Amino acid sequence: MLLSGFHWRHNGPNHCLRFDVTQPYIPVQRDHLGKPLQGWRLKLYTIIFEADTRAGQRFDRWLIALILASVAVVMADSVPSLSARFSRILGTLEWIFTVLFTLEYLARLACVRHPARYARSFFGVVDLLSVLPTYLALLLPGAHVLVDVRVLRLLRIFRVFKLTAYVSEYQTLVSALVASRRKILVFLSVVLMIVLIMGTLMYLVEGPEHGFSSIPTSVYWAITTMTTVGFGDITPRTDLGRMIASLMMLLGWGTLAVPTGIVTSEMTAQRQNRPTTTRSCHECLTEGHSPEARHCLHCGAKLPPYQHLS
Repeated sequence: MLLSGFHWRHNGPNHCLRFDVTQPYIPVQRDHLGKPLQGWRLKLYTIIFEADTRAGQRFDRWLIALILASVAVVMADSVPSLSARFSRILGTLEWIFTVLFTLEYLARLACVRHPARYARSFFGVVDLLSVLPTYLALLLPGAHVLVDVRVLRLLRIFRVFKLTAYVSEYQTLVSALVASRRKILVFLSVVLMIVLIMGTLMYLVEGPEHGFSSIPTSVYWAITTMTTVGFGDITPRTDLGRMIASLMMLLGWGTLAVPTGIVTSEMTAQRQNRPTTTRSCHECLTEGHSPEARHCLHCGAKLPPYQHLS
Protein backbone atom coordinates (compact mmCIF):
# COMPACT_ATOMS: atom_id res chain seq x y z
CA MET A 1 0.00 0.00 0.00
CA LEU A 2 1.56 3.33 -1.10
CA LEU A 3 1.31 6.27 1.22
CA SER A 4 1.26 9.79 -0.13
CA GLY A 5 4.17 11.90 1.16
CA PHE A 6 6.52 8.95 1.90
CA HIS A 7 9.34 8.02 -0.51
CA TRP A 8 11.79 5.15 -0.56
CA ARG A 9 15.42 6.32 -0.68
CA HIS A 10 18.53 4.25 -1.42
CA ASN A 11 20.99 4.72 1.47
CA GLY A 12 24.50 3.95 0.24
CA PRO A 13 26.29 0.65 -0.46
CA ASN A 14 24.59 -1.20 2.37
CA HIS A 15 21.39 -1.02 0.39
CA CYS A 16 19.42 0.08 3.42
CA LEU A 17 16.04 1.53 2.76
CA ARG A 18 14.42 4.20 4.89
CA PHE A 19 11.38 6.47 4.86
CA ASP A 20 11.98 10.07 3.89
CA VAL A 21 9.11 12.33 4.86
CA THR A 22 9.23 15.09 2.24
CA GLN A 23 5.57 16.07 2.26
CA PRO A 24 2.77 16.06 4.84
CA TYR A 25 0.55 13.01 4.68
CA ILE A 26 -2.67 13.67 2.78
CA PRO A 27 -5.23 10.86 3.04
CA VAL A 28 -6.94 9.89 -0.17
CA GLN A 29 -10.69 10.16 0.32
CA ARG A 30 -12.89 7.93 -1.77
CA ASP A 31 -16.63 7.68 -2.03
CA HIS A 32 -17.76 4.23 -0.87
CA LEU A 33 -20.30 4.20 -3.71
CA GLY A 34 -17.75 5.27 -6.32
CA LYS A 35 -19.87 8.30 -7.19
CA PRO A 36 -18.97 11.74 -5.85
CA LEU A 37 -21.81 13.82 -4.50
CA GLN A 38 -21.87 16.51 -7.14
CA GLY A 39 -23.85 17.65 -10.15
CA TRP A 40 -27.54 16.79 -10.16
CA ARG A 41 -27.19 14.65 -7.04
CA LEU A 42 -25.85 17.59 -5.04
CA LYS A 43 -28.64 19.86 -6.30
CA LEU A 44 -31.27 17.25 -5.49
CA TYR A 45 -29.76 16.66 -2.06
CA THR A 46 -29.84 20.39 -1.27
CA ILE A 47 -33.51 20.60 -2.24
CA ILE A 48 -34.68 17.46 -0.41
CA PHE A 49 -32.60 17.37 2.75
CA GLU A 50 -32.03 21.08 3.41
CA ALA A 51 -34.36 24.07 3.66
CA ASP A 52 -32.03 27.04 3.25
CA THR A 53 -32.93 27.62 -0.42
CA ARG A 54 -36.20 28.65 -2.03
CA ALA A 55 -36.45 25.30 -3.80
CA GLY A 56 -35.87 23.47 -0.52
CA GLN A 57 -38.56 25.50 1.22
CA ARG A 58 -41.07 24.84 -1.54
CA PHE A 59 -40.28 21.12 -1.51
CA ASP A 60 -40.75 20.81 2.25
CA ARG A 61 -44.01 22.77 2.21
CA TRP A 62 -45.47 20.67 -0.59
CA LEU A 63 -44.30 17.52 1.16
CA ILE A 64 -46.04 18.46 4.40
CA ALA A 65 -49.19 19.36 2.46
CA LEU A 66 -49.17 15.96 0.73
CA ILE A 67 -48.63 14.15 4.03
CA LEU A 68 -51.55 15.95 5.66
CA ALA A 69 -53.77 15.32 2.63
CA SER A 70 -52.85 11.62 2.51
CA VAL A 71 -53.59 11.16 6.21
CA ALA A 72 -56.92 12.97 5.71
CA VAL A 73 -57.77 10.55 2.89
CA VAL A 74 -57.01 7.54 5.10
CA MET A 75 -59.12 8.99 7.91
CA ALA A 76 -62.00 9.72 5.54
CA ASP A 77 -61.79 6.20 4.15
CA SER A 78 -62.31 4.81 7.66
CA VAL A 79 -65.73 6.54 7.91
CA PRO A 80 -68.32 4.07 6.51
CA SER A 81 -70.59 6.73 4.96
CA LEU A 82 -67.73 8.54 3.21
CA SER A 83 -66.06 5.32 2.12
CA ALA A 84 -69.28 4.03 0.53
CA ARG A 85 -69.97 7.30 -1.27
CA PHE A 86 -66.47 8.28 -2.42
CA SER A 87 -64.69 4.92 -2.51
CA ARG A 88 -63.37 5.35 -6.06
CA ILE A 89 -62.13 8.91 -5.45
CA LEU A 90 -60.47 8.00 -2.15
CA GLY A 91 -58.83 4.95 -3.69
CA THR A 92 -57.49 6.98 -6.61
CA LEU A 93 -56.12 9.68 -4.32
CA GLU A 94 -54.44 7.08 -2.14
CA TRP A 95 -52.62 5.59 -5.12
CA ILE A 96 -51.59 9.05 -6.32
CA PHE A 97 -50.11 9.80 -2.91
CA THR A 98 -48.39 6.42 -2.82
CA VAL A 99 -46.75 6.97 -6.22
CA LEU A 100 -45.59 10.46 -5.23
CA PHE A 101 -44.14 9.24 -1.92
CA THR A 102 -42.46 6.33 -3.73
CA LEU A 103 -40.77 8.73 -6.14
CA GLU A 104 -39.70 10.89 -3.22
CA TYR A 105 -38.24 7.88 -1.39
CA LEU A 106 -36.31 6.79 -4.50
CA ALA A 107 -35.06 10.36 -4.99
CA ARG A 108 -33.73 10.40 -1.43
CA LEU A 109 -31.88 7.14 -1.99
CA ALA A 110 -30.47 8.43 -5.29
CA CYS A 111 -29.02 11.69 -3.95
CA VAL A 112 -27.50 10.58 -0.62
CA ARG A 113 -23.92 9.38 -0.49
CA HIS A 114 -24.81 6.19 1.38
CA PRO A 115 -28.29 4.94 0.38
CA ALA A 116 -28.14 1.88 2.65
CA ARG A 117 -27.32 4.06 5.66
CA TYR A 118 -30.28 6.32 4.98
CA ALA A 119 -32.58 3.34 4.40
CA ARG A 120 -31.71 2.03 7.86
CA SER A 121 -32.18 5.40 9.56
CA PHE A 122 -35.35 6.39 11.41
CA PHE A 123 -36.75 8.60 8.67
CA GLY A 124 -35.68 6.11 6.00
CA VAL A 125 -37.70 3.37 7.69
CA VAL A 126 -40.66 5.74 8.10
CA ASP A 127 -40.47 6.70 4.42
CA LEU A 128 -40.56 3.04 3.45
CA LEU A 129 -43.42 2.21 5.80
CA SER A 130 -45.44 5.12 4.42
CA VAL A 131 -45.67 3.50 0.98
CA LEU A 132 -45.36 -0.19 1.80
CA PRO A 133 -48.89 -0.70 3.25
CA THR A 134 -50.59 0.40 0.02
CA TYR A 135 -48.60 -2.11 -2.00
CA LEU A 136 -49.23 -4.79 0.61
CA ALA A 137 -52.97 -4.06 0.34
CA LEU A 138 -52.91 -5.67 -3.09
CA LEU A 139 -51.89 -8.95 -1.46
CA LEU A 140 -53.25 -8.51 2.07
CA PRO A 141 -56.63 -6.73 2.23
CA GLY A 142 -56.85 -4.44 5.23
CA ALA A 143 -53.17 -3.54 5.36
CA HIS A 144 -53.94 -0.07 3.97
CA VAL A 145 -54.92 0.99 7.50
CA LEU A 146 -51.20 1.07 8.32
CA VAL A 147 -50.79 4.02 5.96
CA ASP A 148 -51.45 6.29 8.97
CA VAL A 149 -47.77 5.79 9.85
CA ARG A 150 -47.18 8.72 7.49
CA VAL A 151 -48.13 11.03 10.31
CA LEU A 152 -44.69 10.28 11.83
CA ARG A 153 -43.12 12.12 8.92
CA LEU A 154 -44.61 15.33 10.28
CA LEU A 155 -41.61 15.37 12.61
CA ARG A 156 -39.90 17.25 9.77
CA ILE A 157 -42.12 20.19 10.70
CA PHE A 158 -39.15 21.59 12.67
CA ARG A 159 -37.44 22.60 9.41
CA VAL A 160 -40.28 22.95 6.92
CA PHE A 161 -40.74 26.73 7.14
CA LYS A 162 -37.04 27.49 7.61
CA LEU A 163 -37.60 28.72 11.13
CA THR A 164 -34.01 28.30 12.24
CA ALA A 165 -34.97 29.36 15.75
CA TYR A 166 -37.12 26.23 16.11
CA VAL A 167 -34.28 24.01 14.92
CA SER A 168 -31.90 25.70 17.33
CA GLU A 169 -34.29 25.50 20.29
CA TYR A 170 -35.06 21.87 19.55
CA GLN A 171 -31.38 20.98 19.64
CA THR A 172 -30.92 23.05 22.78
CA LEU A 173 -33.80 21.24 24.49
CA VAL A 174 -32.41 17.80 23.58
CA SER A 175 -28.94 18.78 24.80
CA ALA A 176 -30.39 20.14 28.03
CA LEU A 177 -32.37 16.95 28.69
CA VAL A 178 -29.29 14.81 28.07
CA ALA A 179 -27.10 17.00 30.28
CA SER A 180 -29.61 17.02 33.14
CA ARG A 181 -30.60 13.34 32.98
CA ARG A 182 -28.74 12.44 36.19
CA LYS A 183 -30.31 15.29 38.15
CA ILE A 184 -33.75 14.31 36.88
CA LEU A 185 -33.16 10.67 37.84
CA VAL A 186 -32.14 11.72 41.35
CA PHE A 187 -35.26 13.89 41.59
CA LEU A 188 -37.50 11.04 40.41
CA SER A 189 -35.92 8.66 42.90
CA VAL A 190 -36.69 11.11 45.73
CA VAL A 191 -40.28 11.46 44.54
CA LEU A 192 -40.58 7.67 44.38
CA MET A 193 -39.40 7.34 47.96
CA ILE A 194 -41.89 10.00 49.11
CA VAL A 195 -44.91 8.38 47.45
CA LEU A 196 -43.84 4.97 48.76
CA ILE A 197 -43.59 6.24 52.35
CA MET A 198 -46.80 8.27 52.12
CA GLY A 199 -48.68 5.41 50.47
CA THR A 200 -47.63 3.02 53.22
CA LEU A 201 -48.60 5.57 55.86
CA MET A 202 -52.03 6.07 54.32
CA TYR A 203 -52.53 2.31 54.21
CA LEU A 204 -51.94 2.20 57.95
CA VAL A 205 -54.08 5.27 58.69
CA GLU A 206 -57.07 4.65 56.44
CA GLY A 207 -57.04 0.88 55.97
CA PRO A 208 -58.94 -1.35 53.55
CA GLU A 209 -62.34 -0.20 54.84
CA HIS A 210 -61.77 3.24 53.22
CA GLY A 211 -60.51 1.96 49.87
CA PHE A 212 -56.81 1.67 50.69
CA SER A 213 -56.87 -2.09 50.26
CA SER A 214 -53.13 -2.59 49.77
CA ILE A 215 -49.83 -0.72 49.71
CA PRO A 216 -49.68 -0.63 45.86
CA THR A 217 -53.20 0.86 45.81
CA SER A 218 -52.16 3.41 48.41
CA VAL A 219 -49.04 4.27 46.40
CA TYR A 220 -51.28 4.79 43.35
CA TRP A 221 -53.34 7.23 45.40
CA ALA A 222 -50.17 9.00 46.57
CA ILE A 223 -48.97 9.43 42.98
CA THR A 224 -52.27 10.86 41.76
CA THR A 225 -52.43 13.18 44.77
CA MET A 226 -48.84 14.39 44.55
CA THR A 227 -49.17 15.11 40.84
CA THR A 228 -52.37 17.09 41.63
CA VAL A 229 -54.42 14.84 39.33
CA GLY A 230 -56.77 13.42 41.96
CA PHE A 231 -59.15 11.08 40.15
CA GLY A 232 -61.36 10.83 43.24
CA ASP A 233 -61.79 7.06 43.07
CA ILE A 234 -60.01 6.77 46.44
CA THR A 235 -60.37 9.47 49.08
CA PRO A 236 -59.30 9.64 52.75
CA ARG A 237 -62.10 9.61 55.32
CA THR A 238 -60.25 10.24 58.58
CA ASP A 239 -58.99 13.62 59.78
CA LEU A 240 -55.38 12.41 59.91
CA GLY A 241 -55.65 11.00 56.38
CA ARG A 242 -57.04 14.29 55.05
CA MET A 243 -54.21 16.19 56.71
CA ILE A 244 -51.66 13.91 55.05
CA ALA A 245 -53.45 14.36 51.71
CA SER A 246 -53.33 18.15 52.11
CA LEU A 247 -49.60 18.07 52.78
CA MET A 248 -49.04 15.91 49.70
CA MET A 249 -51.04 18.29 47.51
CA LEU A 250 -48.95 21.24 48.67
CA LEU A 251 -45.80 19.19 48.23
CA GLY A 252 -46.92 18.32 44.70
CA TRP A 253 -47.04 21.97 43.68
CA GLY A 254 -43.45 22.39 44.81
CA THR A 255 -42.13 19.28 43.11
CA LEU A 256 -43.57 20.33 39.74
CA ALA A 257 -41.16 23.27 39.62
CA VAL A 258 -38.01 21.22 40.31
CA PRO A 259 -37.55 19.44 36.94
CA THR A 260 -38.56 22.62 35.11
CA GLY A 261 -35.81 24.56 36.88
CA ILE A 262 -33.24 21.83 36.17
CA VAL A 263 -33.94 21.74 32.44
CA THR A 264 -34.22 25.52 32.16
CA SER A 265 -30.84 26.06 33.79
CA GLU A 266 -29.23 23.57 31.41
CA MET A 267 -30.87 25.23 28.42
CA THR A 268 -29.53 28.60 29.53
CA ALA A 269 -26.03 27.18 29.99
CA GLN A 270 -26.01 25.47 26.58
CA ARG A 271 -27.65 28.22 24.55
CA GLN A 272 -25.59 29.01 21.47
CA ASN A 273 -25.19 32.56 20.25
CA ARG A 274 -24.57 31.75 16.61
CA PRO A 275 -27.54 30.72 14.44
CA THR A 276 -28.00 27.19 13.13
CA THR A 277 -29.45 26.10 9.82
CA THR A 278 -30.85 23.00 8.14
CA ARG A 279 -27.44 22.47 6.56
CA SER A 280 -26.71 18.75 6.81
CA CYS A 281 -23.73 16.43 6.49
CA HIS A 282 -23.63 14.26 3.38
CA GLU A 283 -21.98 11.42 5.30
CA CYS A 284 -24.11 10.98 8.45
CA LEU A 285 -27.08 13.28 7.56
CA THR A 286 -26.70 15.31 10.79
CA GLU A 287 -28.50 18.67 10.57
CA GLY A 288 -27.99 22.01 12.34
CA HIS A 289 -24.52 23.14 11.26
CA SER A 290 -23.65 26.81 11.44
CA PRO A 291 -23.18 28.71 8.16
CA GLU A 292 -19.41 29.05 8.68
CA ALA A 293 -18.84 25.39 9.66
CA ARG A 294 -16.39 23.44 7.48
CA HIS A 295 -16.70 19.99 9.04
CA CYS A 296 -19.54 17.93 10.48
CA LEU A 297 -20.02 18.34 14.22
CA HIS A 298 -20.88 14.63 14.51
CA CYS A 299 -18.60 12.61 12.21
CA GLY A 300 -16.00 15.22 11.19
CA ALA A 301 -16.59 14.87 7.45
CA LYS A 302 -15.97 17.90 5.25
CA LEU A 303 -19.09 19.94 4.51
CA PRO A 304 -19.93 21.31 1.06
CA PRO A 305 -20.25 25.07 0.53
CA TYR A 306 -23.24 26.57 2.32
CA GLN A 307 -26.17 27.35 0.02
CA HIS A 308 -28.84 29.73 1.22
CA LEU A 309 -31.36 32.30 0.05
CA SER A 310 -29.75 35.07 -1.94
